[in-house]
Amino acid sequence: MQTEWEKCVAFHGHECGGLMIGYKAVLLARELLNLDASAFSADEELVCITENDACGVDAVQVLLGCSAGKGNLLYHLQGKHAFSFYKRKSGEAVRIVLKPLPEGVNRGNSLAYYRDREPAELFEVKKPSLTLPAEAVCFQSKACELCGEMTAENFLRLQEGKIVCSACFKHYGRFL
Repeated sequence: MQTEWEKCVAFHGHECGGLMIGYKAVLLARELLNLDASAFSADEELVCITENDACGVDAVQVLLGCSAGKGNLLYHLQGKHAFSFYKRKSGEAVRIVLKPLPEGVNRGNSLAYYRDREPAELFEVKKPSLTLPAEAVCFQSKACELCGEMTAENFLRLQEGKIVCSACFKHYGRFL
């Protein structure tokens, strides 16, 4: 039987320090939000807003069941190894931010450093700065009148009396 770490590696494709960051962030989130190891979000019970699109996000997907397709993994790209976790029913939330590496530790040897530390040693715990987003909405799709491709209504635009997708829409660039 695969360990949780092995499941993360199998999904991600290789071991690396970045994946270990996400793995340790998940362990800490479980502890802080009182989630047991079997807690896997089947829908949107648990939401993660990640501030990066790096390797660690894969551990969040594998271990917590947060995914972009379900709408409970959202990207607020800030270039930070920071993850905000929200329990939708209770309203509990936590933001977990990676601390700087100590001198002498670099990307090349970070996997061992992260692996050998307890999650609480690696992260600062803060209150999330973003509010819990609304549940995902399934929009109707309509065909773009220019390219014919089906497009979710919230991405359609009206231009010269035609309903067009964002890709076909010609932006009026006179405004500064």
